[in-house]
Amino acid sequence: MPLTSEAYTTQLITLLEDFTQDWDHDFQGAMTRDTRLFANLAFESIDIIQLVVAIQEEVVRAKVPFEKLLMREGRYVDDLSIGQIADFLAAQAAG
Repeated sequence: MPLTSEAYTTQLITLLEDFTQDWDHDFQGAMTRDTRLFANLAFESIDIIQLVVAIQEEVVRAKVPFEKLLMREGRYVDDLSIGQIADFLAAQAAG
């Protein structure tokens, strides 16, 4: 049975807390579905690549077509929230 978006959200928050623990950023409080990678966590482009690899290795344990999430009309999206990634993963798992 595929995981729900809420289950993916929990896993992503755990992964991102570990991923960013040594970063010097101004984010205060707990991460939520609304936490944005660039605006709130000060992600850079290379961080997205590392996150995608970590998600594929640690969360879904499979190759996921992240280009469907990261690209819109031939351009990269400006930002993503944890909830958007979780919803995408749940939709991919559901087939």
